[in-house]
Amino acid sequence: MAEDVDGTYTESQVILTAVKIIAPFTLTYGMFMALHGADAPGGGFQGGTVIGVTVLIIAFAFGIEPTRAWLSNAVLTGLVAGGVVVFAAIGLLTVALGGAFLEYDALYEVLHVKQKYGIEGIEVGGIALIVSGVVVSLFFSMAAGFEAPASRDEEAVEADGGPDGFSRGRDEERTGLGRGPEASADESAPERDDGGDRR
Repeated sequence: MAEDVDGTYTESQVILTAVKIIAPFTLTYGMFMALHGADAPGGGFQGGTVIGVTVLIIAFAFGIEPTRAWLSNAVLTGLVAGGVVVFAAIGLLTVALGGAFLEYDALYEVLHVKQKYGIEGIEVGGIALIVSGVVVSLFFSMAAGFEAPASRDEEAVEADGGPDGFSRGRDEERTGLGRGPEASADESAPERDDGGDRR
């Protein structure tokens, strides 16, 4: 069951049932596109986008906040960072084997690994992870909303206690309304002359 976190999510059994049926197929299709992009239509960008969209439809069905709690920022950061590491590792490996960056011929000449596997490693382990992590991260960031920073004039008004805080403070100082009953009593008491003679 979906959890109502902020009071704005409305659960729909039709949507929940449809997403439970569709999500496994879209996830499989995204992985298929990423894996077979080397020799068939598709690739890491397309497959990573479909995988990211699968998370989005799950969030629409079960709620954004529960999905964010299930797929934490650490997981998304790990996906993007892992994709960058895999991409750089394969590229630097071809350089270490005597070729150029991402020159897959060096893999075959030295390690006897076909170009296809090098391309699939880049598309699945690199590009697909990066794209899916970025798509989901952007979605969660947009869903959370953005607050415009307060200007200096607004901060000054809040510090003064309101738009007329300065003038109100001057009026209270002049009339004695803001200094409490003790201050008013001291001002209203008559002054005594202790220096004179008492008879």
